[in-house]
Amino acid sequence: MPETKIFTPSNRLDSGNSPAFEKEIMSQLEAGTTHVLIDFSDLNYISSAGLRVVLLTAKKTKAAGGKLVLCGLSDSINEVFMVSGFNAILDIQPTREAALARLQ
Repeated sequence: MPETKIFTPSNRLDSGNSPAFEKEIMSQLEAGTTHVLIDFSDLNYISSAGLRVVLLTAKKTKAAGGKLVLCGLSDSINEVFMVSGFNAILDIQPTREAALARLQ
């Protein structure tokens, strides 16, 4: 089973902190991680900068033959994903357990 890295951004994912979040994820992908779980349970707000990091992560994991699964989206975060159309192209699960199962 491939190693899965779990990321749990909290509060806000916006232009102020998304570059650091992107750097953290990209360093793991460059180190060989192919399966990524982003748990949004502690996230209250995501901006277009945060969405860009999610999309970049999806592209990089797919290119590496891996998977990206998201979970724990609040109603407001889920709405952002629906409006952006990301819910149609990303694997979004209701719980961390369900997300981990998708990464098996």
